[in-house]
Amino acid sequence: MKNKAFHHRLGFAIAGIAHAIRSESSFRLQTLAACAILAVLVYLRPAPAWWAVIFLTVMLVLAAELINTSIELLADHLHPDQHPHIKRVKDCAAGAVLVVSLGAIGVAVAFVCDVFF
Repeated sequence: MKNKAFHHRLGFAIAGIAHAIRSESSFRLQTLAACAILAVLVYLRPAPAWWAVIFLTVMLVLAAELINTSIELLADHLHPDQHPHIKRVKDCAAGAVLVVSLGAIGVAVAFVCDVFF
């Protein structure tokens, strides 16, 4: 898999995103939220800096969810039975998604305060 042409690597990445959309309800929900956020940005037309901050924040949440999904898939494949160490790994990955999501909520609060107050 190493040293493949860019279009091959892009195909692998798209396949991973497609898998997450098909199999992970939380990723589907976050993707739907990202579309709603885009619609709000188009409607409100905030300053370009807000577009950048919000876009980066949304992408971080989606990336964290993809990393969490990949860790869960790998852990379940390598050790299908429940194991306390595997549980801690999966819990930490889920915690990373939560931390990034809380940061996204902070950005959303700052945006609402800036736009409406």
